[in-house]
This record gives sequence, structure tokens and C-alpha cells, in this order.
Amino acid sequence: MDRRRVTQRAATALLLAATLAVVLPVVFIIGYMIVHGAAALSWEFISEPPRLAGKAGGILPAIVGTFYLMLGTILFALPVGVLAGIYLTEYARDNWLTRLINLAILNLAGVPSIVFGLFGLGVFVMLFHFGMSLLSASLTLASQALAMTITTSREAILAVPREYREGSLAVGATRWQTIRHVILPQAKPGIVTGAVLAMSRAAGETAPILVVGAAFLVPGLPSSPLDPFMALPYHLYTTAAHVPGMPKSVMWGTALVLLAVVLSFNLVAFIIRLRARRERVN
Repeated sequence: MDRRRVTQRAATALLLAATLAVVLPVVFIIGYMIVHGAAALSWEFISEPPRLAGKAGGILPAIVGTFYLMLGTILFALPVGVLAGIYLTEYARDNWLTRLINLAILNLAGVPSIVFGLFGLGVFVMLFHFGMSLLSASLTLASQALAMTITTSREAILAVPREYREGSLAVGATRWQTIRHVILPQAKPGIVTGAVLAMSRAAGETAPILVVGAAFLVPGLPSSPLDPFMALPYHLYTTAAHVPGMPKSVMWGTALVLLAVVLSFNLVAFIIRLRARRERVN
């Protein structure tokens, strides 16, 4: 009995140590950024455009450009991802071609982000002549987000109990009516969660937008999808690496705002999952 208790306590201590090894660095990074970046946060910093090559003023164009970029990414990625998820789960036969497509989707998630940037440069900027613009960047990040949106859509649809499908078909509904009125409403929380996480990832990407349209300084907000734009991750990268004499408070403040945006979207995704879980339990 004593030996079993010792083993149990040792296992508990080991699991606690492993958890702390993951959590503490994250807490340290967030705390370090708050301590160094909070001094730069002010109404001027988040509501005005930059001045003096970014050394004064604020980061409003970068904040707005980041939200435009996330919105454009999900507008292109979500419909394609959901439709692909519906096809792969409800229509595609279980054969070598379907398995090959699923494998390709999984591998797509592991492609380096700079490769998507070069793809966007060659296709959207040069081939389709969208230029270095917000539209090119949104389509590029949408291409990168497809793997996540397709995967989360498939998993959400597969999580719907098979009895729901069979019951709907048994009362005379067509397959599409079953998908539209039964499966999609049940899978909606999982699909929305995947979309929010895709937007969160798009907000933090630097390499893809580096070559398809992000600018360091833009005098105003983009007025059309074909305009160049500012974005928080690219602005942070440029101020940290290529602008001599940049006040560190500006860099830390920009990093803190970007962190707040990403964490906010992850929090939204967590709340959606939590509410969906409670609804299933009830």
C-alpha cells in the first residue's frame, strides 16, 4: 500500500512538473511583455498613425490593417473549408483518392509559411495582377488557413451522431436538407472555433505578408482591397530589425497589442467550445 502511494505521488509530482514546464515560460513571456510594453500603451498609441518613421505617434493603421487581414482571410478560407469538409465527410467515397486528399490536407498544415508567401507572390501578385495589396495578402493567408478550416470542419461534422443523419433521412429529407438543417447546426460550434483559431493565426503571421503587400509606413487606412496596408506582426518585425534608434517602448507596446489580439481570439474560441460542451451535457 505504501509503495503504491509513493508511486502515485511520484507520478503526480512528475505530471505537475511537466505542466509547470509548459505553463511557466508562457506566463513569464506574457508578464515580461506586460512589464515592458505597458508604458507605451496610451490612447494616442492605439488611435493615431505613426510619425517620424514610427518613432512617434501610434499604430492605428497596423491595428486596423491586421483586423482587415483577419477578416479577408476568413471570408475566403471559411466557405471553401466548410464545403470541402462537407464533401470529404458526406459525399466522398472511402477510396485511395479520398485518402490521398486527406493526406495532402494534413501535409499542407506543415508547409512553412514563407512558402505560402512565395506562392501568393507568384499567383496573386504576378499572375492575377492584384499587386502588393491587402487582397493578395488575404488570399495568401486564406490558402495557408485552408488546412485548419477543412480539418476542423471535418472533425466537427464527424462528431455529429450518426443517428441524427439516419433519423433525418428516415423522415424523407434529402441528403442536402439533412446537411443544411441537421448536421451543420450541430457542427456549427466546432466550425466557428476553427474559423476563430484560423483568424488568430493569421493575425500573427509575418513571413507570408512580408512578400505580398505589407508596408512599414502607410499614410492612412486602406480604402480598397488593392491598397497596401500595415499589419502588427510586420510592423513589429521592421521596427525591431530595420529601424535604428527605435524606442524599445514602441516595440514592446506593439508586441503587447499583437499579443492581446491573438489571445482575445483564442479566448473567444475557448468560450465557444465551453458553451458547446455545456449545451451537449444539458
